Amino acid sequence: MQSSKLKPSFSWQGIFSLLMFFYMYLPILVLTFYSFNESAYSANWQGFTLKWYIKLFSDVRVLKSLQNSLTVAFVAVVISAVIGTLMAVGLVRYQFMGKGLYRGVSYLPLIIPDIAMAVATLVFLAVIGTPLSLWTIVAAHVVFCLAYIAFVVSSRISSLDPYLEEAALDLGATPFQAFIKVLLPELMPAIIAGCLISFVLSMDDFLIASFTAGTGSTTLPMEIFSRIRTGVKPDINALSVILIGASGAIAFVGEWLRYQGEKKRLR
Repeated sequence: MQSSKLKPSFSWQGIFSLLMFFYMYLPILVLTFYSFNESAYSANWQGFTLKWYIKLFSDVRVLKSLQNSLTVAFVAVVISAVIGTLMAVGLVRYQFMGKGLYRGVSYLPLIIPDIAMAVATLVFLAVIGTPLSLWTIVAAHVVFCLAYIAFVVSSRISSLDPYLEEAALDLGATPFQAFIKVLLPELMPAIIAGCLISFVLSMDDFLIASFTAGTGSTTLPMEIFSRIRTGVKPDINALSVILIGASGAIAFVGEWLRYQGEKKRLR
């Protein structure tokens, strides 16, 4: 028998996918490259340096705006996680009048343009006479974080066996105990994944925060925008690279938790 040589097979779909990924991530690669540029002007390469990263961590304005963004994102996600999980359980497990309408209204922030949400929130705060501050940004971010977490958790609940809680109740557990000891552990991967997605979206938000921020409540995206109006500097490139890396790490953790939850469910 003559051994046939294996010929490498080329797929046009694979080549096209590689080209699209290259096109999508080329700006990020260029941004990363110039964040190590010795020159203060991004267009001229004058050598490799880490000084812009060092300078970034000594910039008081950047650190303050980062602190504000982390505070807003953390508080908004914690509030949204509690309310969003309970809302998802109610939408999937219970029947009540107007459920379809309520479900549509609950997920509406997912498709409403940010500018519409920003203007609506600002008008509402003006009507009730609430002064703008860091906490008005938190209240505005809870609106869309809540929708994302409820959507992710409700998808997870729909795939669970609805008789698990009934079995726990038949064995003598109270409804609260059945929720805490049976349903909540099954939902935890989806809750964490939804929280991570919402955290990244909150950290990334500029439009809604700029409409609802008060004096001294500048978030990190607002600080970046105020600086790039006078030109993109290498320290902004360095900050962008750090944010991209952190966002990618959070997205990876969220996807890994989702995968582990699915693998555990299929066992």
